[in-house]
Amino acid sequence: MAKVELKAPIVDEIKGYVTDAKSAVLVDYRGLTAEQDTRLRKELREAGVVYKVYKNTMLHLAFDGTDYAQLDQHLEGPTAIAFGIEDETAPARILNNFAKEAEALQFKGAVVDGTYYDEAGVKVLATIPSRDVLISKLLGSLQSPMANLARVLSQIAEKQGEAAAE
Repeated sequence: MAKVELKAPIVDEIKGYVTDAKSAVLVDYRGLTAEQDTRLRKELREAGVVYKVYKNTMLHLAFDGTDYAQLDQHLEGPTAIAFGIEDETAPARILNNFAKEAEALQFKGAVVDGTYYDEAGVKVLATIPSRDVLISKLLGSLQSPMANLARVLSQIAEKQGEAAAE
């Protein structure tokens, strides 16, 4: 069996993630203990993030012709990739939080919605709350003025009711 035939299913698997993903973050995972790696994988999986280690050549072949080709410059040394399938910022956020206790984990770069981010940019992305959190904050900020308005209208109605009863 030729090497190309062995590579094709792996490249196709990566291409599938590339097609579905809203973001991808590359990290150098050298120095993580087995226990840390297991915990990281669990956290990412629970957040709907696909985290895999592939050979750089496989990633390069799968990225070809996509927005993720911008990450080719980082395909050196050990590379793990985290695909954000549902939430664009989840991979960066979870990896960044994890890196606070596991300093061996280093960002290489990321692509989010077609835009490339270097290591510093990924750390900024990590500070953006999830879409669900942002939506709930928005709804909370909209709900507060409405509740105040309802309270004022209720008080006005009560006063008018009292005045009519007199």
